[in-house]
Amino acid sequence: MKSDQLFEVYQRLRDANGCLNWWPGRTRLEIIIGAILTQNTAWTNVEKALQNLKTEPCLNLAALRSIPEDDLARIIRPSGAFRQKARKLKSFVQFMDESYEGSLRRMARTDTSKLRGELLSIWGIGPETADSILLYAFDRPVFVVDTYTKRVTTRHKWAPGSIGYPDLQNFFMNRLPSDIELYNDFHAQIVWLGKNYCKAKPSCVGCPLEDLLPGVARNIKGGRNNV
Repeated sequence: MKSDQLFEVYQRLRDANGCLNWWPGRTRLEIIIGAILTQNTAWTNVEKALQNLKTEPCLNLAALRSIPEDDLARIIRPSGAFRQKARKLKSFVQFMDESYEGSLRRMARTDTSKLRGELLSIWGIGPETADSILLYAFDRPVFVVDTYTKRVTTRHKWAPGSIGYPDLQNFFMNRLPSDIELYNDFHAQIVWLGKNYCKAKPSCVGCPLEDLLPGVARNIKGGRNNV
């Protein structure tokens, strides 16, 4: 797939939805916590957990540092896997204290490549979570790949089913300009597509990309859709 073809995929989704204005969260810390809590659960569950943290109140580093892990797990219970996620949040706070003296501002000054490596070294933070933090909390031009991204690209035969995270990420980053707002909204559009049309059991009627499915029609700009 060529760069202009991939960009037209984005434009179709943008025309259908407008800008989706991701990521939900008022502060950098809230975005980071949300990125951890959303692992393997719906965002509606994360919203409940975040509201609990605000009510306590525990949506700050000092409170997260001092609260017992069992109490934190109880508060974030709506997010699922709450004991593991409490440990993950504690691990992140420990990393912040040890590496940046608890300062997100200092953390924000770190080179993207170095910061990504540091995030991946934290227990419970994998590539998707690390890249979500980089893009949405620290405004770094890093494309986030998730289950929806792989489903959409492989179902349309733009990438092989065996493609892994790094190669799928490069599929987008090598074809799109290094633009934070574009990466932000394109990922949001793909998530919308995956939830509403490109589900595990596809519901293609009315999808903005319906005619791009293999064998359905000619590709955008007149080519085949499995290039």
